[in-house]
Amino acid sequence: MMKDRIRIGMVGGGDGAFIGAVHRMAARLDGEFQLVAGAFSADAERSRASGAALGIEPARAYADWQAMLSAEAQRADGIEAVVIVTPNHLHARVARDCLAAGVHVLCDKPLATTLDEARELARIARASACLFGVTYTYSGYPLVRHARALVAAGEIGEIRSVQVRYAQDWLSEAIETSGNKQAAWRSDPALAGEGGAIADIGTHAYHLARYVSGLDAQALLADLTNAVPGRRVDDNAHVLLRYANGARGMLWASQTSPGNANNLELAIYGSRGGLSWRQETPDELWFAPLGDNTRVIRRGDKSLSPAAVKATRVPMGHPEGYLEAFANLYADFAAAVHAYRAGERGANGAGASTFPTIEDGLDGMRFVHTALASSREGGVWLPLRP
Repeated sequence: MMKDRIRIGMVGGGDGAFIGAVHRMAARLDGEFQLVAGAFSADAERSRASGAALGIEPARAYADWQAMLSAEAQRADGIEAVVIVTPNHLHARVARDCLAAGVHVLCDKPLATTLDEARELARIARASACLFGVTYTYSGYPLVRHARALVAAGEIGEIRSVQVRYAQDWLSEAIETSGNKQAAWRSDPALAGEGGAIADIGTHAYHLARYVSGLDAQALLADLTNAVPGRRVDDNAHVLLRYANGARGMLWASQTSPGNANNLELAIYGSRGGLSWRQETPDELWFAPLGDNTRVIRRGDKSLSPAAVKATRVPMGHPEGYLEAFANLYADFAAAVHAYRAGERGANGAGASTFPTIEDGLDGMRFVHTALASSREGGVWLPLRP
């Protein structure tokens, strides 16, 4: 018997918004969710028009999220969860109101614009019975989950080095001054927060490294720069990391590096071998056991870990990518909501979470805050953990 689909509302993500469309496609892929309401734009007319284009009942395309939460709470078929895909400055505000209304939250990263704001939101979320997910997309790839399983099983031994880079070129020129809305809000500290590239893509790189390695960075040294003159947030970041086990790490995040579209790469080296994965060729994981031939592990291989198998939809040779990885986070979130419906309670509302949670979001904001502070002080080592 098919489970009842989870009724969701969306805040932001209206007509022309890239990430809103991605979320909607990911939510639909496994048939677990039904988008029934939304406040798709700060402009009420645009919100109504976006709702109409998406097939939303006219009365459920709202002028703002407060109206949506109030009206949906009065309906027997009201929303159970809200997807937040607004510019960064609204993430925490919307999420707080959703939690107060008893509605689950799935929020884009970064979690907030400041560490203090993120800490307060985390406090509220912990006290709530609601689920809270953060869409660190790259943890949804099957071979990323397999790499995590290999590291946890000790296949590469004790980790010595963690290298992660996330390079793009789309902000190599000052396109925020020529009408590009995505660039405009991401370059405005009032909308994006203090961090530029370090928050927009650096948090993805940081979470990926932590997710696969299983290591929490203890301290960092950062050098954040503005390659484009006049830009008010960083667009290039170099960060050194130290881990409790003695391992060292390097993270590079840049949005001003010509020739890089969405070049996210991770390499982890241990006492017994190494692993490397690249987002632009996500169906391949390179595994180099010390003293043996390097192996290319492919998505769909029979020897993959249960976590990787569960995250795979089609046989080897049929490429899977970004949308499917995103959909895996939605599938994990759906499983938690179904458990919540059944009365199962635990960490973050229901059971052990398999999706990134409020704690991952808070950790990302701690990383951004510390990197900014280190860079402002001229590049000094600062602790990440209290």
